[in-house]
Amino acid sequence: MSVFDRTDQSMFGRWWWTVDRWTLGAIGVLAGLGVFLVGAASPAVAHRIGLGTFHFVERHLIILIPSLAMMIGISLLSPRAVRRLAVVVFLGSLALVGLTIVAGMEIKGARRWLQLPGLSLQPSEFVKPSFAVVTAWLFYLRATVPGFPGYLCAMLLYGLVVALLMMQPDLGMTFVVTAVWFAQFFLAGLNVFLVGFLGVSGVAALVGAYFVFPHVKARFDKFLDPAAGDNYQIDRSMEAFENGGLLGTGPGQGMVKMSLPDAHADFVFAVAGEEMGLIACLALVCLFAFVVLRGFSRVMHDNNLFIVLAVSGLLTQFGIQALVNMASSLHLIPTKGMTLPFISYGGSSLLAFGIGMGMLLALTRKRFGPGEAL
Repeated sequence: MSVFDRTDQSMFGRWWWTVDRWTLGAIGVLAGLGVFLVGAASPAVAHRIGLGTFHFVERHLIILIPSLAMMIGISLLSPRAVRRLAVVVFLGSLALVGLTIVAGMEIKGARRWLQLPGLSLQPSEFVKPSFAVVTAWLFYLRATVPGFPGYLCAMLLYGLVVALLMMQPDLGMTFVVTAVWFAQFFLAGLNVFLVGFLGVSGVAALVGAYFVFPHVKARFDKFLDPAAGDNYQIDRSMEAFENGGLLGTGPGQGMVKMSLPDAHADFVFAVAGEEMGLIACLALVCLFAFVVLRGFSRVMHDNNLFIVLAVSGLLTQFGIQALVNMASSLHLIPTKGMTLPFISYGGSSLLAFGIGMGMLLALTRKRFGPGEAL
């Protein structure tokens, strides 16, 4: 029996019959798996640093509940309201990113967090979804408003974001933002020669980061030559996948997490590999792929450029972040401290993905007419 009757004209009744319930359900499953895996991985971490057994599980739930509530609330919005929300979030988070450079906590040589009462906030997490929507709006205006310098505005905005992120520094976040911006620029009609130029520029920037930032050089060196430095975490991660085999050791039976410092956060996929096994990990990969492909299929036939570009940017961010986290755990790329969406422990990440996926659900609802995004 359906939650709402098809004739129900209330706000939630119309929402239920127009929102993509398959994507909503997949995100719900991811969130549930996240609670399970944080519950499995975090007690060992909490004991090592002298906290209560369920400290991280409780904090994860405290953040997850408002994150999902925000996602549902934002999914009720019109495209115009989504754009306005994105502008507010972007300006606010960009200002806070600037604040972290001068007043943020320094951890491992980087200033990415602001210490608030009971919470460490990473403002750059909120830049990602809001930047995708704001950039989509600029490209849309360039295509629909004669003479509007959309490309120039998008380039200047991208340059500002990257400059602030690299001052922290945060190469991983810069990579995600760059991938989203490039994907949207390409879909907006980027000249093929500019595609090649930007591609070469990206490679040159990566090489430059290798020589300019010592921590970037160290990570690449350790990836290319394991004997070049400390690979403790990645060695434990690979050991976890080896122990898990095809079917895993069983829930709560993993042993590698006892000595893996970031088992509940950056390396939660390794805990999944040990306790749930290869088959379950592949199912998790398919779940992320389903969200991305389902989103693209929903927007594929939409004739509103803003919605197409905004959804594409949000999906690119979601998919790339999941890919980077899982590939790092499997030692397929240099390690990068990046959370697995809705799975890893991390307050700022959970809240930011709640906002981003709420925008995605709002923009892919079936009710939109051609003028609603203006």
